[in-house]
Amino acid sequence: MGSLVHNNEICPEPDEGRKWGIEMVDPESLVMSKGSGVQLTWDELRVSVSSSNGKHACKKNLLSGASGYAKPGEIVAIMGPSGCGKSTLLDSLAGRLDSNVRKTGRVLVNGRKLRHTYGTMAYMTQEKVLTWTLTVKETVYYSAELQLPKSMPRSKKRERADRIIREMGLQDSMNTRIGGWGIKGLSGGQKRRLSICLELLTHPKLLLLDEPTSGLDSAASYYVMNQIVKLTQQYRMTVLAAIHQPSSHVFGLFNNLCLLSVGKTIYFGPAFLANQFFAVNGFPCSDLQNPADHFLITINTDFDEDHANGNLAVEKVIDVLSESYKSSEIYMDVKREIDDICSQKGGLAEKTGSLKASPVTQCLVLIERSLLNMYRDIGYYWLRLGIYIALGFALGTVFYGLDSGYSSLNPRISMLMFVSSFLTILAIGGFPSFMEEIKVFQWERLNGHYGVGSYVISHGISSAPFLLLISLVPGAIAYSLAGLQREYEQFIYFALVLFVSMLLVECMMMIVATVVPNLLMGIISSAGIQGLMILSAGFFRLPDDLAHVFWKYPMYYVSLHRYALQGLYKNEFQGLEFPEYLGGPPTLDGDVILKSILQVEMGYSKWVDLGILCGMVIVHRVLLFCIIKTTERMKPVIRTFLIKQDTIQMFTSSICL
Repeated sequence: MGSLVHNNEICPEPDEGRKWGIEMVDPESLVMSKGSGVQLTWDELRVSVSSSNGKHACKKNLLSGASGYAKPGEIVAIMGPSGCGKSTLLDSLAGRLDSNVRKTGRVLVNGRKLRHTYGTMAYMTQEKVLTWTLTVKETVYYSAELQLPKSMPRSKKRERADRIIREMGLQDSMNTRIGGWGIKGLSGGQKRRLSICLELLTHPKLLLLDEPTSGLDSAASYYVMNQIVKLTQQYRMTVLAAIHQPSSHVFGLFNNLCLLSVGKTIYFGPAFLANQFFAVNGFPCSDLQNPADHFLITINTDFDEDHANGNLAVEKVIDVLSESYKSSEIYMDVKREIDDICSQKGGLAEKTGSLKASPVTQCLVLIERSLLNMYRDIGYYWLRLGIYIALGFALGTVFYGLDSGYSSLNPRISMLMFVSSFLTILAIGGFPSFMEEIKVFQWERLNGHYGVGSYVISHGISSAPFLLLISLVPGAIAYSLAGLQREYEQFIYFALVLFVSMLLVECMMMIVATVVPNLLMGIISSAGIQGLMILSAGFFRLPDDLAHVFWKYPMYYVSLHRYALQGLYKNEFQGLEFPEYLGGPPTLDGDVILKSILQVEMGYSKWVDLGILCGMVIVHRVLLFCIIKTTERMKPVIRTFLIKQDTIQMFTSSICL
């Protein structure tokens, strides 16, 4: 149903909507109640990115002086061909531009400096970042537990989640998994609607939607957008939606239209006046044509066709429309509206962090969700468990039945080295799953669903049971077949070292996945880091023979494999005695082997080595927390620095000229 309302006033030309085949609604039903809301303005917004082309550096303008506004209870549609700057505009308004992008201009919320806090803004990006092992109901339920206030009872949270699911037409797919590797799951359109559900849970004041109808058919697009219109008016939300190619019915739902092409603003103003604007400039839309189709065909530069524009090239058409808009009364109205909003300096209704779920609740919900995800994802831990069991049998049979003779010394050392190094390095196999989890975290973190500390703690706790299982079962197989010291204390220590080492390596993988957000580069980086640590652990080269520069200081002392290997050495050889061999002493004591042959530091017990490994787990978790927080804080700093550098460069160039 078409809405031809602009600034809470009925359009003076209602026949315009009927001409497009849009059903008109009763004007009284569109009158919105007064209340607090967000008025967003952007003025002379310019966004550019620099790139190097051989010896020359070039600068590409993504947005060229865009101006506009969005009011409570209204929807602004951002339209244009692919690559015109729709997503760039949304990223600019959301404050999520990359660090290598330069931005100038003003973006104000209620006439004040841009500041989006939790519960104020929600941003649904093009990328669908969802945990593929969960069902629709589980995804929305967990998100409701994380996003909605701690004062709201769980029954109310689930009631709201169920209502949002029904409003998006997903009630028949509530128990269907999202789908991924090996599972078909939801369609692309259903995933898109599910992403919208997650953003509508908190009824945000400002809602940014990037391609909300992507993957939906015309009917589903209309019903979804119509539902968003109802919620927009009911909760006085301010909505901006980047739409690629809406149907005429969907187009009639929009209050204002922002039309972009090659970064230039072709038109911003009431949606129903856009057709008249094009007609006045010599590009009329036929009565039976969808206006949105006509606009996009007219300003599309991807194809070198001018049949739709007479004999004019598309670039010339864009220049004509852009210049005409800048000199039109509509543009003057936009500027006056922006100045009026900015002069009001209205207060921003912000929600504070205390209205979110408490940190304890966040941890509990994240632990439950992670456990469910890890349990259902075969590749996360179950496949690794199968590989570890196979390696446990292989290791046990290769070193089967070690006796107490001197000839078993080297096999014992080799087996312990394999356990401490190569079994732990196999944690790299879970790197793809880590990458997916990091993506989900980063997306939810940007929208303020939970804190970094809750995520770091919950991930460590939820992964511990699976890693303990991987340590105990394959470890028991290899330990018993090889015939190592058959004392419960020795086996418990053996399994604990393997378990803590896996915890530590997994945390290292999470750090690498955060710093290097690329699957192939992350795997290579992780393997390289662990390879350096294994080389400096004291097996391939004894500690006293390591070069002091780099290998001894600091690698030998920071290598986790060093403490794991020395702890396993002490656990196995202390208390053992080997009989005479080749004219040696009558017996060879285990302590002598540790000191003289293996050069193990004997000033502390094996439990200290295990304690150091546990401490390294804590340090790496704290390091993961600090890296995530630093990355979040450095993005705006880097962005500000680049903008200042760009301003200085432009000022210097003007002086030189």
